[in-house]
Amino acid sequence: RGAGQQRVFLRLLEAEMIKFILMVNKQGQTRLAQYYDYLTVRERVTLEGELIRKCLSRSESQCSFVEYRDYRVVYRRYASLYFIVGLDNDEDCNELAILEFIHTLVCELDIMFNLEKAHVILDEMVLDGCIVDTNKNAVLNPLYLLEKHSS
Repeated sequence: RGAGQQRVFLRLLEAEMIKFILMVNKQGQTRLAQYYDYLTVRERVTLEGELIRKCLSRSESQCSFVEYRDYRVVYRRYASLYFIVGLDNDEDCNELAILEFIHTLVCELDIMFNLEKAHVILDEMVLDGCIVDTNKNAVLNPLYLLEKHSS
């Protein structure tokens, strides 16, 4: 992706306020959960259980955007994993930009996947619920530096 496309994409995402990101397998088990607003453990377990059932029960021909409680939810299935992003339930929400973000995240995770690295990648891309970077080199550089210094 070119630098111009990168800037336009980030401008589209500036206003998006991510509340949570979940990575879930086809059996409904949460593999990664990142929350950007405080929820108690009980609230998280309830939210994840209900939302995962809702997303997993939908067919592939159905839209990947759903409203759940006070959230607008965008999800996408890649192989055996579902990537679920919860946003403010805002009329100005750009669901297609969030789908692009999910795709970018999946591409980065595909390169080097383990749970610790997934959290580092996610932390480089999202800060306090706002997408701050989607540039592959910038996102992966901290991982390369960590690996370089740990060898």
